[in-house]
Amino acid sequence: MTNSGITPKMRLVILSLNYAPEIISTGLYSTGMAEYMARHGIETHVITARPYYPAWRTFDGWRSPWWKARTSDSGVKIVHCPIYVPKNPTGARRSLHYISFAASALPILLWKALTRRPDVMLMVAPTLISAPGVLTAAKLGGSSSWLHVQDFEVEAAFATGLLEPDSRAGRIAQRFEANMLRRFDRVSSISGRMLAKLREKGLPDARITEFRNWADLGRVRPLEGPSPLKAELGIETPYVALYSGNLANKQGLSILPEMARHLSHRTDLTIAICGDGPMRAQLQEMAADLPMMRFFPLQPIDRLGDLLGMADVHLLPQIAGVADVVLPSKLTNMLASGRPVVATAEPETALAREAEGCGHMTPPGDAEAMARAVEALLDDPEQRQTLGQTARARALERWDMEAILGRVKEQLEGLRRG
Repeated sequence: MTNSGITPKMRLVILSLNYAPEIISTGLYSTGMAEYMARHGIETHVITARPYYPAWRTFDGWRSPWWKARTSDSGVKIVHCPIYVPKNPTGARRSLHYISFAASALPILLWKALTRRPDVMLMVAPTLISAPGVLTAAKLGGSSSWLHVQDFEVEAAFATGLLEPDSRAGRIAQRFEANMLRRFDRVSSISGRMLAKLREKGLPDARITEFRNWADLGRVRPLEGPSPLKAELGIETPYVALYSGNLANKQGLSILPEMARHLSHRTDLTIAICGDGPMRAQLQEMAADLPMMRFFPLQPIDRLGDLLGMADVHLLPQIAGVADVVLPSKLTNMLASGRPVVATAEPETALAREAEGCGHMTPPGDAEAMARAVEALLDDPEQRQTLGQTARARALERWDMEAILGRVKEQLEGLRRG
């Protein structure tokens, strides 16, 4: 309270590697969170990188070695930091990428801490390498600290082969992660299984909270008729199986051309790959003899409903080993579209639990099983409709943006009072 008895406006600083104008994955959710908080009376500051994702190429108009400040229509004050973006994000180059962001963000973090004295500093992981800077800034500014884990990046690096668990670098990464997790006042993640992973890493329940990704239930809803985007993209087949999002190694996308070969007799099907990323060229090469498999660019965010409504079946591959450390953010809007999902996930993993009853789960890496699941759905319109209705109901039940962010806002205010 101030001397006049009026509580001053709450101040929040968010550090997120990815942010608008990026339109998928972590950037989409960090942007939505910041905009919501600003609209609901919280003075919100964001420190982020110059946009580059998912193509791993700095966006046109953003290639500058300096920091860039702007203010969104909702009043979010954003600083974009210069960053090294490798064309081929191997393990070492990806580490340099993360380190460059931590270094360029640090002076802005310290400046915000000293000049704005935020009530809460919230960091989104990836990338955890920025955590020491956030914790230092929070201490300087007298702020509470919150770590939000979108991916367990160390374990994801092990699963995708970017790091070896028994290597010196792998052991250092694990010790660093454990140390950082223990030092934040609040740690959140996006699924029940990922919260269980935090407990396994020694965090007490009192410091853990669920902070789900959400579906854009207003923009993405079941379409009554054919999506207009289907004709615009020149897709003439009756059926579409769609993968949309980041084209990267951890998605396990190499299964899709293999699956397509098992479905090559289906002249009524187009397998549409809509996205960008480091695996795009490799996938196009693998699918060069598969005319049913077509590649399209990412669509604008205002066409998201049309894009997802174009699918008769959504494809959600994932490699074995990451299912409990990475929950694909694209799942929420897939389900909101009211279309069934064919995902590669073992039973009881985070992905299998979230998508249960909304489609078919097949073993990771088994292209033939994935093809059988897709074909079974194409040939059974009643099952497609039933599973799609369950998917939409699941999105309404678990992934409503207003409800999720309203709960987060209450917890931020609780940290402020604390």
